[in-house]
Amino acid sequence: MDLAVEATISGGLKSTGQKCTATSRVIIERKIYDAFKEKLLAQIQEIRLGDGMSSESWMGPCANEGQLKTVLSYIQKGQDEGAVLLAGGKRADDSGLEEGFYVQPTVFEGVEPHMSIAREEIFGPVLALISVDSLEEAIEVANDSDYGLSASIYTQNVGAMLSFIRDMDAGLVRINAETAGVELQAPFGGMKMSSSHSREQGQAAIEFFTAIKTVFVKS
Repeated sequence: MDLAVEATISGGLKSTGQKCTATSRVIIERKIYDAFKEKLLAQIQEIRLGDGMSSESWMGPCANEGQLKTVLSYIQKGQDEGAVLLAGGKRADDSGLEEGFYVQPTVFEGVEPHMSIAREEIFGPVLALISVDSLEEAIEVANDSDYGLSASIYTQNVGAMLSFIRDMDAGLVRINAETAGVELQAPFGGMKMSSSHSREQGQAAIEFFTAIKTVFVKS
């Protein structure tokens, strides 16, 4: 659980959520939900916002004012649609941050799969907690999306791991590792509306950058 909490924060918040593979939905089995949430919220309180070029900062600002407004609009939409705000939710205005495009690390619970914050890409430091009763329900909820780029599972159960690998509709599946980031030699791309369904990086990059001409000659 400690690894899962650490990776959720790193994958979802470390780049201010501004990665295509950033963690957004966090699907948790109900039997460990409260313990996970408690650890997550405690660690989020320790996050230090500031200049992304400073070694003293853990999380930087949104890329620009437009993205700041987009993130804040999704946070408001989450509340309007009935999700419960647990942490953050506002523009950070602490001393030294008031002139920047900083958003507090934000966590929602009570998130339903149909809500905007569970279905649309926010590209900001917002985590949506969703509780489920089983691995099967978790995979069903995870796959109930128009997108399928990156997904992770945290488990010590080999059977659960193999089921996740087989059934998850994502181009990148990671076991006990955060969703964000990929080894440069590994093929990278998504399913459904994520990317072009081609693969870049690694050996797959040859086809990504190749236009194939088919020639048929009849003698």
